[in-house]
This record gives sequence, structure tokens and C-alpha cells, in this order.
Amino acid sequence: MTEYTLKTPQQLGAILRGRRREKAITQQAMGEAVNIRQAAVSQIENDPSNTRFARIFQILSGLDLELVVRPRRPVDSKTDW
Repeated sequence: MTEYTLKTPQQLGAILRGRRREKAITQQAMGEAVNIRQAAVSQIENDPSNTRFARIFQILSGLDLELVVRPRRPVDSKTDW
């Protein structure tokens, strides 16, 4: 799987959705696997900005993903946000 650098919560949601689809898992099955409702999976994929970290980590675990934090690389200020 490709590594992604995230700068917005919406990017995280899109990546989670893409990974779930890549693994051919429905939102219902994902929710059942990590013990959350299908509606919560949908909400996280659409806009995870108000989601508790614990819930995001449940989804990451269910998708065999991990979160990596590292120092930010230098960027061109014109293209960053």
C-alpha cells in the first residue's frame, strides 16, 4: 500500500474509505469487526474531524493500518494549505 501524508481530517477519511474498499469490506462489516455502528464508519469516512482518537484507532486497526508521526518536511509555503 502507498504511504500518504495527511494535512486535513477529510484526507484521512478518504484514505480510510479507499483502504476499506481495497479490502472489499462493507461499512457494515467494518463496523462489526471493530464494534462500532455502520453510521459511525460512514461519518468517519466523510468527516473525521470531530471523531475521538480512540475510534479512529479502532478503524485503523480493523484496516491493518498504523499512524506514524514524524517531523514535517520542508514545504513550499505557496502549496502548503
